[in-house]
Amino acid sequence: MMSQPPTAQFSQMGLDGAAACVTKIELRIRCTKLLNKDLTSKSDPIVVVMQQDKAGKWLKVGETENVKDELNPQFTKTVEMNYCFEEVQKLRFIVYDVDSSALDVNSDDFLGQMQCTLGVVVSNTPYQQKLTDMHGKPLKESTITVQAEETGGTKEILMMNMAGVKLDNKDLLGKSDPFLEFHRLANGGSYQLLHKTEVCDNTLNPVWKTFGIPVSTLAAGNNNREILIRCYDYDSDGSHDLIGQFTTTPAELIACCTERGSKVFSCINPKKKEKKKKYIDSGKIELKNCQVVKQYSFLDYVFGGMQLNFSVAIDFTASNGSPNDPKSLHYIDPQQMNEYMMATYAVGNVIQDYDTDKLFPVLGFGARLPPDWHVSHEFAVNFNPNNPFCAGVDGIIQAYQQCITQVRLYGPTNIAPVIRHVIKFGEEAAKTNTANQYFVLLIISDGVITDMGDTMDAIVYASTLPVSIIIIGVGDADFKGMEFLDSDTGPLTAPSGKKAVRDIVQFVPFRKYALSSKASLAKEVLAEVPKQVTDYFKMHNLPPSIQKQDAQVKQ
Repeated sequence: MMSQPPTAQFSQMGLDGAAACVTKIELRIRCTKLLNKDLTSKSDPIVVVMQQDKAGKWLKVGETENVKDELNPQFTKTVEMNYCFEEVQKLRFIVYDVDSSALDVNSDDFLGQMQCTLGVVVSNTPYQQKLTDMHGKPLKESTITVQAEETGGTKEILMMNMAGVKLDNKDLLGKSDPFLEFHRLANGGSYQLLHKTEVCDNTLNPVWKTFGIPVSTLAAGNNNREILIRCYDYDSDGSHDLIGQFTTTPAELIACCTERGSKVFSCINPKKKEKKKKYIDSGKIELKNCQVVKQYSFLDYVFGGMQLNFSVAIDFTASNGSPNDPKSLHYIDPQQMNEYMMATYAVGNVIQDYDTDKLFPVLGFGARLPPDWHVSHEFAVNFNPNNPFCAGVDGIIQAYQQCITQVRLYGPTNIAPVIRHVIKFGEEAAKTNTANQYFVLLIISDGVITDMGDTMDAIVYASTLPVSIIIIGVGDADFKGMEFLDSDTGPLTAPSGKKAVRDIVQFVPFRKYALSSKASLAKEVLAEVPKQVTDYFKMHNLPPSIQKQDAQVKQ
């Protein structure tokens, strides 16, 4: 009998699960026109890669091989490391001329260095720069090129559409409620559950929704590995009745994709087959459609040139307190940053690596503006509506500090207008039907949202576009409304009844990280962005653009 269906699951490889923070990558390095430090031959270069830890100490991540007598080396030994989108990972590449069998940085000749972040490398790969001397002065001709590559091999998903035909009825009242389970034969002879479909209610001819299982999960390195598929009649007490089962292999399933034809399997119940001599089967399971598709990662899109366009919206409502009051959330203390500034730095320092021009539009809401002191819920913080862009994170802070002395804090806290501002850009990007642009809006606010209905409508619509929204609540206000927008338990539903097609909002109260580093705040609020990016492009079947070719040397 049917009560509540088991949740349809993807494989343990996490097809649709939360994106893991760490991705394994490798760096390929080459240099050109290095200095020649040897008198009788050419330099023997090696590159040492260092990473700065949280305490500011530089630690060695790895090194290339030592190439003899070469001023234009292409190193074959890669440097492997962990990549984490949410963190600012500072790197230093140091080139030495090694004249001995063991690397001794105190005695080997220094040929140049390059310092950058890993975010810059992956978003501009292949990343090419001039080497500098120990004081940061660019060398005349020497360059270094770093190519980032994600490790782990091809990520292919087997997408299948299956149906049952004339299955046995296991229910006295009504018909069976069938669902499928996929099991992989393990090396020890036992079976490991990989996937469950949803339950189809009260039918002997079910058609299950299209589902996907990673090929690597099915095969586990062997395309001829046995796959056991069981068909059950769902019972609410968990004692599901076996309708029948059959075996196949990943190779057989993939062949169906290649041949683009359907395949019918006889569903056999072992107990019935043993008892009944004339037993044929308990129905059929038809593989109606099958396709192998590539599952693109966040880095696939970054390597293809996808830009993360960063925008900031700042709350200028009166509930923040007078900027002249040291207790105000907008008080500018020359000795330390306020919460608005710290939140901006935390998020901006990470995202700016993925925006080539580093020009960020900065909007304000809830203030009276000069000269007529009208209330605005969408204004350029630099007072230039035709060009609201600020140069880098420092430019955002400077514009904010100047703005706070020129406006009058007012209200209410309406954030729908700034969301719709970014929606316009998302709409234009969506029209191109490419995976080149994605927009991230950071909203920093201190209080209760007063246009909740309009905000929900805007967010639900934005979920159909290449847009993500980060909300950071500053101060000690009640943020239940903002937490509601971060709909982790289910899709956000607008007053109109429309539901968000994906989760695009991440809310974090600043006070949770008041005693922690800005890096901890950034890690929390940015953790879901890579998955939000890939979910959008996957939803619209948009592959990454072709990976960029070698760039010109950056001066």
